[in-house]
Amino acid sequence: MNYNSTRDSKLCVTAAGAIAKGISNDGGLFVPETIPTLSDDDFNTLCSLDYIGRAKFVLKYFLTDFTEQEIDYCVRGAYSDSFDNNQPAPLKCVDGKNMNLLELWHGPTCAFKDLALQLLPYLLVTSAKKVANGKETIILVATSGDTGKAALEGFKDVENTKIIVFYPQNGVSNMQKLQMDTQEGENVFVCGIKGNFDDAQSGVKKIFTNPDICKKLEENGMQFSSANSINWGRLVPQIIYYISAYCDLVNSNKVTDGFNVVVPTGNFGNILAAYYAKAMGVPIKKLICASNANNVLTDFLKTGTYDRNRQFFTTISPSMDILISSNLERMLYELSGRDDAKVKDLQEKLAKDGKYTVDSQILEKIQEIFYGGCCDDAQTKDTINQIFKDYGYLCDTHTAVAVKVYKDYVDSTGDDSLTVIASTASPYKFAADVLESLGQATADNDFETLEKLMQISGVQIPAPIANLKGNTPRFSNVCEKENLDTTIFDFLKI
Repeated sequence: MNYNSTRDSKLCVTAAGAIAKGISNDGGLFVPETIPTLSDDDFNTLCSLDYIGRAKFVLKYFLTDFTEQEIDYCVRGAYSDSFDNNQPAPLKCVDGKNMNLLELWHGPTCAFKDLALQLLPYLLVTSAKKVANGKETIILVATSGDTGKAALEGFKDVENTKIIVFYPQNGVSNMQKLQMDTQEGENVFVCGIKGNFDDAQSGVKKIFTNPDICKKLEENGMQFSSANSINWGRLVPQIIYYISAYCDLVNSNKVTDGFNVVVPTGNFGNILAAYYAKAMGVPIKKLICASNANNVLTDFLKTGTYDRNRQFFTTISPSMDILISSNLERMLYELSGRDDAKVKDLQEKLAKDGKYTVDSQILEKIQEIFYGGCCDDAQTKDTINQIFKDYGYLCDTHTAVAVKVYKDYVDSTGDDSLTVIASTASPYKFAADVLESLGQATADNDFETLEKLMQISGVQIPAPIANLKGNTPRFSNVCEKENLDTTIFDFLKI
């Protein structure tokens, strides 16, 4: 299995090459040459395995330049004793009928990014040994909140790597910020930027494709890579948990003729992973894309026009506060028949004009597969309150967006099929907003708010969050969005 760039299909690299590099020199994203298809026998085997076994089974199709021993080493290192009860992605039926929450927040940072970012360091180090010729790998990360902490934790003190995380100074929750600013590790660096997530993401992508900056790193025995979902090594682990969820549904005798999947997403990576799982043979019927007030994806899925020229909202679901959805490029590549010239043209229009419109053939394919919906902060809070009242289930401000859009979808279409909803974070990462959603006032400080939420809900505070109490921040850096390169060079001392 080799990988092509979405903007140049002739460019061909191995899996190790794609993971080590992160992004193509032309700015395109790496995608597998073909999407492997799983047979009925494959699914029978997968259903009999635990999560580690399922991960190894799926990865062998995408990492064909890795040995069986290397895949085993990576997967066991990532998923052994790292998640609650050694169950990285448990399914929980909330309503006793069709609404199943895929809880992806039982890892070391209490967010879905752990499923990928516990594995990526192993994949990256293994890949670098194959293709990096001894260079030190510099991981650049732009985060809207959860990726940053998960990446920092995953790459903490990993050999021959350094990791630099940029987050919007005023665009993450207090708990997300505390998680990042208190991060341990000799090879880590955290910096806020004066801007939003899109500014951070665009700045990082420009650095990746700046030949002068890349040359300077090379002269110092270094090379860039990414822990964002622009890196295929970040995306492929996410495919696994949708395949695993299907296996769990089969094992519980719930699946008859397929199921829908709902994903709260801003950068489109999490729902794209579900798309790939569907393409591999998982009987997903509809992919329901849930957005907050930054509803650029909802409008795109309905009209075919992607337009980031709109007001940016800072919401209570900050990990979705995004107007430039990087992974949409991979989907456009697939649904255009892998037309690299068309994808390149669309991305150039986005960079120049801030918008583009796909043709009618692509839009028809999109609307066959996807449904888009959105909700604002008030609706998000109402949903948190209602789900807790109806089912005694406490969800965070991102999962609530997905639940609201799911209910809207059922109401508008009448399709009440079996559904898996990606639950992306612990409610304690956004405790103040969750507590207010339940009609309660927040306490005097963040940790008292955590305690109050626990007393009201009966849900235990996850240890990784409770253990932050008393930790002293190591990082208080803030830079202008135009100065990311200077900040990077200062940390690297080059």
